[in-house]
Amino acid sequence: MKKCIITVVGKDTVGIIAKVCTYLADSQINILDISQTIVQGYLNMMMITDVSMTNKDFGNVAEELEALGNQIGVTIRCQRAEIFEKMHRL
Repeated sequence: MKKCIITVVGKDTVGIIAKVCTYLADSQINILDISQTIVQGYLNMMMITDVSMTNKDFGNVAEELEALGNQIGVTIRCQRAEIFEKMHRL
């Protein structure tokens, strides 16, 4: 399994989660865990996803998610989970 961490941050509006999840489903990316909070009208969402079934390479997924974020007015970042795991081992 190849995991990646996706974060979504920005002003909360209708449809943000739906659009991000639709992109993931269309790309065959499975959501393993999801957490979201809204504080004073701002959304902060973090997802752990499995990208092993997608036919897109990681760079394309990260670029497409960033572009989607720009379209809907939020910041979306996609990082490999390995980075977090190795950081915590040090």
